[in-house]
Amino acid sequence: MARKFFGTDGIRGRTNEGVMTAATAMRVGQAAGTHFLRGGHRHRVVIGKDTRLSGYMMESALVAGFTSVGMDVIMTGPLPTPAIALLTREMRADLGVMISASHNPFEDNGIKLFGPDGFKLSDEAEASIERLLEQEPLLVQPDRIGRARRIEDARGRYIHAVKQSVASDIRFDGLKVVVDCAHGAAYQVAPSAIWELGAEVVAMGVAPDGININDGVGSTALDAIKARVVEEGADIGIALDGDADRLIVIDEKGRTVDGDQLMGLIASRLQARGDLTGGGVVATVMSNLGLERYLAGLGLTLERTKVGDRYVLERMREGGFNVGGEQSGHMILTDHGTTGDGTVAALRVLASLVRSGKPASELLHVFDPVPQLLKNVRYAGGTPLENETVKQVITEAEQELAGKGRLVIRPSGTEPVIRVMAEGDDAAQVEAVVDRICAAVKEAA
Repeated sequence: MARKFFGTDGIRGRTNEGVMTAATAMRVGQAAGTHFLRGGHRHRVVIGKDTRLSGYMMESALVAGFTSVGMDVIMTGPLPTPAIALLTREMRADLGVMISASHNPFEDNGIKLFGPDGFKLSDEAEASIERLLEQEPLLVQPDRIGRARRIEDARGRYIHAVKQSVASDIRFDGLKVVVDCAHGAAYQVAPSAIWELGAEVVAMGVAPDGININDGVGSTALDAIKARVVEEGADIGIALDGDADRLIVIDEKGRTVDGDQLMGLIASRLQARGDLTGGGVVATVMSNLGLERYLAGLGLTLERTKVGDRYVLERMREGGFNVGGEQSGHMILTDHGTTGDGTVAALRVLASLVRSGKPASELLHVFDPVPQLLKNVRYAGGTPLENETVKQVITEAEQELAGKGRLVIRPSGTEPVIRVMAEGDDAAQVEAVVDRICAAVKEAA
């Protein structure tokens, strides 16, 4: 069945348009609630959100939907996505819901669902909820309508949990850390957790007003934190996105450290302690070839999946890996959580900084990335990748890069765009290959 509502990471879109309306949110609550009404116990759902203005509207609609089919609702207010996954498990809830569009601008919003185990739903579960969305909801009798309540200690619970990811003998005294929370879900918890472990914290992106989330701040807008790290003479910068499930680091020189470098660091340190499981790391097809070569030099593998942290996590669970993520900053450390957690990853990086005694610029540069280029080609319709000329150009490019690089071509899952990525040891060759394929796609489109 073709998906009408769910994409690669829940349901997402522009607020008050398409699938992202209050009416749809209420139906999602009814459908998801019905799907998880199993057994004779009192059923419960945990709902969190980021700081978007539309979060209030979507929260109220979801509460109406869940309670109308007999589910009790616990609301946490603004919290990171991984906090909702954690609380869903801790509170023995039947499911968890995060209202967020992650790194998107405030005009967008989204709905992410977690099962009782704290993991994102399987394709099968999402398909079942899709079918229920097309049916009339099964409303309960008035005496079985669910109750809703807001809990006040959710932030403290999450801060306590993330601090447990750091060994008890580690303190961050002497570190000056710039923490950019993107005016998003972690604006209170991330600076607090890092400060409680002893660091001097310079917080930015911590004044949400409903419309400034991800606006010139956070992990997808790094100019502000780069300048602030250098200006403050800080040891390191921590940049989170709107729902704080991804992390980008800035070293003391103001340079970007992406998810590939962080995965390499964390995996190598776990391996040195004998704590790395699965024999390597799971990442997506977008991770740099330099990471793959670095891990191979340590006797480790890099297993690649489709783009999307859910696919990374699925492979991690299948193969028993405890480190995975995406170049864009999703860091999944299954020893400490069931989904990407930017704050936990940040604490692990800071702990490594303390233990090493090295500056961030030295510690966090674990491999030299090979030249990599990504370009997007927008098209009006049709299937340009099925064009015979395009296929021929791609085949020739793959032969040219064989043994020297990689080629990844994929249609976007959210917009009419073909993404063309190539990497290899010769930057000029990489650029020429990408340009030839883009030209062929444009011609076919």
